[in-house]
Amino acid sequence: MERRTRQRDAIRRVFEDAGRPLGPGEVLEAGREHVEGLGIATVYRTIASLVESEWLTPVELPGEPPRYEVAGQGHHHHFRCRQCARVFEIHGCPGSLEHLTPPGFSLERHEVTLYGLCTACVG
Repeated sequence: MERRTRQRDAIRRVFEDAGRPLGPGEVLEAGREHVEGLGIATVYRTIASLVESEWLTPVELPGEPPRYEVAGQGHHHHFRCRQCARVFEIHGCPGSLEHLTPPGFSLERHEVTLYGLCTACVG
């Protein structure tokens, strides 16, 4: 059983409030609003612990360090802003992509990432 601390509670709150995948730097910045002096090592340790306990799940985008989101959201996809680099959740799916699979192949899963500008960066 993990020990409950102000830092761990603040990091959990950051993920719950964000509603989108976050990188460790984003967690550190938002977490310092709750716990002054929060350190990056604590953020990394807590993220690792929350992934191990399956409270968080990694979001892997090609060529980028992982971000993390609260687990248990079911199948969904992501949108990455090409200007601010923030990642957002897309709750929806194009459905079966079997028609794109080469003949004789067996599709097991898919991930879709959309790229463009978020509402904050459009204007």
